Amino acid sequence: MATEAEVGHPLSGLLSGLAQAAFHGQPAGVTEEERLRGQLYPDVPPDQFGPFVDKMRSLLQSIASADMDFNQLEAFLTAQTKKQGGITSDQAAVISKFWKNHKMKIRESLINQSRWENTLKAMNWRVDLKSQSRHVDQINTPVAIVELELGKNGQESEFLCLEFDEAKVSHILKKLSEVEESIIALTQPA
Repeated sequence: MATEAEVGHPLSGLLSGLAQAAFHGQPAGVTEEERLRGQLYPDVPPDQFGPFVDKMRSLLQSIASADMDFNQLEAFLTAQTKKQGGITSDQAAVISKFWKNHKMKIRESLINQSRWENTLKAMNWRVDLKSQSRHVDQINTPVAIVELELGKNGQESEFLCLEFDEAKVSHILKKLSEVEESIIALTQPA
């Protein structure tokens, strides 16, 4: 039976390859699996390697979709080692170490993949005084300038600049206060 050190290197490499395909947008197909088998498990026949890859992919998907903390992970892997046709304790140790090292990157990638629309990347605001206007009575009145940076990771951002007079700022603050009250009412125990 192989030791953890002997199993660790190829399984860790396989998990990295599977994570790249599943979570980081790098496509994997039959040729990718053949390459992984050739590099990491050259002595394993293809008919045995395919089910092994499927098992590891399934375990990785389960761990990532549940966003397991380390206690949940240990309980899950322990159950997998006791299950017939499951994994060995050495494999469980490698999977645990892999998850501890890659959890945050995988989680961030899954969150980014689940976003359909642009997100707010940055917001800047300031208050200016109008120095010019069509109407004399509007000169020297305060104006709130809000600059929003919107976009998705990996794409060029869009910038939106908004200008609010005092009445519009008061209206927005009132609406935000109503939203806050609704959130508090919904989150308070009955």
